[in-house]
Amino acid sequence: MTVIRTAAAGLALLLAAACTAPTPPRSEASTATGTACARPQGAPGAETATTIDVIEQAYFCILGNYYSGATLDARSLLSAGFVALTQELNRDGRDLPEATMPALTGDRKADWAAFEAVYRKTTDQVPDLRDKLAVVTLEAIVAGLGDNHARWTHGVQQPPDYYDGDGYGLGLQANVNGPQVEGNPGTAVGPLFVTTVQGGAAQAAGLRPGDLIESINGSAPFIDGKATPAINALYPQYPQARPVRLRLLRQSTGRRWSVTLKPGLYQRDLAALQVVQSKLLDDDIAYVRLRGFASDSANRVLKAISRLRTSRTLTGVVLDLRGNGGGSPVEAIRLVSAFGHGKVTAYLCTVDNKCEALRTDDTVELLNLPLVVLTDRSCASACEHFSSAIKDHHLGRLVGTRTAGVISGPAQSYLLSNNTTLGFPSRHHLGPDREVIDQIGVPPDHYVPLTPKDAAAGRDPALARALTSLHK
Repeated sequence: MTVIRTAAAGLALLLAAACTAPTPPRSEASTATGTACARPQGAPGAETATTIDVIEQAYFCILGNYYSGATLDARSLLSAGFVALTQELNRDGRDLPEATMPALTGDRKADWAAFEAVYRKTTDQVPDLRDKLAVVTLEAIVAGLGDNHARWTHGVQQPPDYYDGDGYGLGLQANVNGPQVEGNPGTAVGPLFVTTVQGGAAQAAGLRPGDLIESINGSAPFIDGKATPAINALYPQYPQARPVRLRLLRQSTGRRWSVTLKPGLYQRDLAALQVVQSKLLDDDIAYVRLRGFASDSANRVLKAISRLRTSRTLTGVVLDLRGNGGGSPVEAIRLVSAFGHGKVTAYLCTVDNKCEALRTDDTVELLNLPLVVLTDRSCASACEHFSSAIKDHHLGRLVGTRTAGVISGPAQSYLLSNNTTLGFPSRHHLGPDREVIDQIGVPPDHYVPLTPKDAAAGRDPALARALTSLHK
């Protein structure tokens, strides 16, 4: 999912003295960086300023390596970058007559030269904004791909006093989650309500699961059944710290009230940080929650099931993938392999439809147990790889709601000359039946959504349906 984030505050101060001088003509500019990009070799060095040369490197890196780079109309990327540049000038009250979009012809090199000439002429008029303009321009070019696995990683900061495992934000999760808002808000279904209180400002204000959120900063979260950008405010990222005002309704009591929550650090529940959690349900069902496909996660799931199987006969497995944001495709394949052998789990395809089949690892021992997988709109990427393979090959049943549809393809990372990284897929993901999952998601076999009343009462209807299904 691509989100255009605000640059780090310190970035604008980097090399401040140098930014007061006009940009040298292209013929005099350093050509040491070139336009080639390469895979990172070890940890990158300290991040330096983003310049027009870095933007150029990223532009040609995308065109040369992105899965549809060969057929992409590069004018769309340059137009997106120029829009962001002029918007930033307007925000600062510094609009300039030089900031006019150049004519583009479709010739990639000629269009870049035209773009660069206007860009340099414009930014030379506002040297104090040069760093910021470069950042927003490159962010917009990457966002212009419209690809949920394309990201430019830069200006990463941690809040002061951050401790490993801390959360940042309002301290709540809603039924419309952050990745869903950022990636495909059109899939969101109202009403908006609190599903989990994690800590921080939400906990201090007494919010509870099931509380309806009627407005956010005075704006409705849904208009005519469609999600609005207001929902973004529920999920601030550091260093965003603007207070968020919510209007709430607690259905059990009829109470309506308003509260203002200030984003900040909060200590998260240690159990919520565990990648794998397991327990026995109804004395014969193994329940395993997997929060991400991290390294060795498949083995950890299988070990958890094996331990629950000790001295008792299991009749099934419930694998809870709700909230699983993905991770390693290799781990997803290994976990599928415990439920079926000789299967294609996915295809990775080039823009001209040359596809590589990803297959199960048949050295993984089969569990030979009925499987139900719990999914929701936060199940993304490798989680969808796993879910689609299970569904398409009838290796188990999916219960809950449709997955996120955030699986354009595995991202590859490239190092830019300012020690930031650019990531995007070189091949596109298709499901085992060659179906498109990206932006669509995997539908469940049994649609069982969580309701505000369920959340308020602490009920889990999807899990209840899974247990009923396994006991039939």
